[in-house]
Amino acid sequence: MWIVLGATSALCFALKLLGHLVPERWLSNPRLQRINALIPIALLSALVVAQGLVLKTHVVIDHRAAGLAVALGLLIAKAPFPLVVAGAAITSALIYHVH
Repeated sequence: MWIVLGATSALCFALKLLGHLVPERWLSNPRLQRINALIPIALLSALVVAQGLVLKTHVVIDHRAAGLAVALGLLIAKAPFPLVVAGAAITSALIYHVH
């Protein structure tokens, strides 16, 4: 396990170092900048789905999905972010305790 951890750390360091060696003119490409702007959105969406709808290796529809649905509805309604978080948490907790 320590070998895997050390190898992963070395790989991450090498990738970060390689990023500093990329010429700036490559990074100033407008197409690349548009793609880079979308990467965090895609990663966050994948994290939300993985944490909210997956249990080990199975897709589940449970209290977390209800919380996500309420959060999505509040975001579409342009509610303030603290209200979105509170609404999702309260919905998820209520359904968890009722079920």
